[in-house]
Amino acid sequence: MTCVNRGPRVKSELSGTAKSLYLGAMEQIQAPAAATTADSRTDLVGLNSDEITALTNEMGLPAYRGKQIYQWIYQHGLTDFNDMLNLSKKLREQLTEQFRIGRPTVNTELTSTDGTRKWVLGFGDHNEAEMVSIPEETRGTLCVSSQVGCTLTCSFCHTGTQRLVRNLTIGEVVGQVMLARDSYALWPASKDNSRLTNIVMMGMGEPLYNFENVAKALRIVMDGDGLAMSRRRVTLSTSGVVPGIKRCGDELGVMLAISLHAVRDDLRNELVPINKKYPIAELLDACREYATVSNSRRITFEYVMLKDVNDSVADARELVRLVKDIPSKVNLIPFNPWPGVEYECSSGNAIRRFADTISEGGMTATVRAPRGRDILAACGQLKSESVRQRRVATAG
Repeated sequence: MTCVNRGPRVKSELSGTAKSLYLGAMEQIQAPAAATTADSRTDLVGLNSDEITALTNEMGLPAYRGKQIYQWIYQHGLTDFNDMLNLSKKLREQLTEQFRIGRPTVNTELTSTDGTRKWVLGFGDHNEAEMVSIPEETRGTLCVSSQVGCTLTCSFCHTGTQRLVRNLTIGEVVGQVMLARDSYALWPASKDNSRLTNIVMMGMGEPLYNFENVAKALRIVMDGDGLAMSRRRVTLSTSGVVPGIKRCGDELGVMLAISLHAVRDDLRNELVPINKKYPIAELLDACREYATVSNSRRITFEYVMLKDVNDSVADARELVRLVKDIPSKVNLIPFNPWPGVEYECSSGNAIRRFADTISEGGMTATVRAPRGRDILAACGQLKSESVRQRRVATAG
């Protein structure tokens, strides 16, 4: 079935300032990455307390030493064993010989006119992913990536134009949070500071297609002896990987955001192609089940506002009908353009009408204020220059 009421789609253009910043950033990103020194030592970032203790047990150390090291790494943010002052000098030397405490490399850092910061992060294999910090008056949100590129091909999303390169490791996921804490001087982890209050798995990639690594990283983030962030302050966003939603509820119970973006299967098939595998009815059934998890709160349905595509009053009424029985709220996202995209953002009036219709239907609707558009740091704008390497056949 073909989609109707689409209207003309005109390629969106960035403003002159935004385009200049974007091109400048791309020049930096495209520069060859500096060669890294091979380091065969085991990186402890990404290991939990039991795993670090197992390593120290192999060294003949008592179990409490592993817990001490774990706390130095995740509660105090230390990257040098010599700073772990409750360990003997000899032990610190042994640890330095066998282990390291890594961080992603910052290849590029950009700051928006609105204060939003974007880091282009480099990893040991020279691949890159992006992380964004969004400051507000009383809170700070860190948008963390789960993959280099993305498994999905959502038509309105810049990340979706980048083929999946690989999943990020546990250490690369939790290392993003630790790097942000470094940048804002937020150690120890229990420090009360509004500059980083919330973690959202809404960066590059589909986190439920890297569930094992993301889940373990988030357990370290939420561990009282680790980064000590409240479960209520952690949100995982998915485009609708139905089996993973149940698993997320059973094993993590974090806040859940669903990238819905359409109320009809024919349109969502185009905007969010995973809908062909997990259609709207099946997705919403998974959400109803998730809402029964004792640790979960209201589900957030994310809905990008696309001019003449999904922004009619009829769409808003259907959205209310579909999700009203699910403890939830709707977050309307004004579309953020990127070079070459064919969609346009809905008008302010259209967004207000949509929000008012949802409110009249008895649901909560919020409109996300665009942040970081001038540096391509807003929702749906993230993308790195990493590409999947072709396998080279070798003669046998």
